[in-house]
Amino acid sequence: MTNDTIMVTGATGVLGREVLERARRTGRPVRALTRGKVVPDDSGVAWCTGDLTAGTGLDEALAGVRTVIHCASDIRHFKNDIPGFQHLLEAGKRAGVEHVVNISIVGVDRIPYPYYRVKLAGERLLAASGIGWTNLRATQFPALLDLAFGALSKLPVVLVPSGTDCQPVDPGEVADRLVELSLGAPGGQVPDFAGPTVYPAAGLAKDWLRAAGKRRVVLPVYVPGRIGAAWRAGHLTAPAQALGRRTWEQYLAEQATR
Repeated sequence: MTNDTIMVTGATGVLGREVLERARRTGRPVRALTRGKVVPDDSGVAWCTGDLTAGTGLDEALAGVRTVIHCASDIRHFKNDIPGFQHLLEAGKRAGVEHVVNISIVGVDRIPYPYYRVKLAGERLLAASGIGWTNLRATQFPALLDLAFGALSKLPVVLVPSGTDCQPVDPGEVADRLVELSLGAPGGQVPDFAGPTVYPAAGLAKDWLRAAGKRRVVLPVYVPGRIGAAWRAGHLTAPAQALGRRTWEQYLAEQATR
């Protein structure tokens, strides 16, 4: 028998933390899945230990859960995402979970990047799981671009893909949408969620360097092959779904005060 409990996976990540905070505000019971040691706190969140990759602890963690918001992913070891998601869905089915809300990425079906292929495979697993599902694709988070430019700026010339646009979106706004979706009926593939503005990659790099107080040359370079072609075709963006409000400039200004 299930109740209104919401389980958040990946609850310690950039997006997961935002989702967890917003899930708490719904007034519904909230659980968070972690591989690490559970440290009790006074947030009202029930932290559960479980390992998606190994498939351990999931039956106990999901007992009585009605809805799962799946944010767990490891870009460094992304090949583990598929078996991990499979274990989650199998355990969810055994537990009687009624709705799984999954976060994915704009362009996973059009950009043949290895990590994107894994995310697309995860979408297909979800659709075939037999559990009610909702899948939301979002554009890039500013923190990812921040990390990339930080690494690229270690060299005197910052190389960026030519003819490529990005549309960064605030993870808090994506979290708002995920929680909103979790409170409704399963919606299948829902419209994408993108940031308010489309920027050339070179412009983003220059903005970042200026905010960081670094003097570097930004050099757009042609990226060959299908991945480069997909980037130049605009598949990293979703201009018709510019639903976010927080801009890249606001993100940089906030980072400068920290």
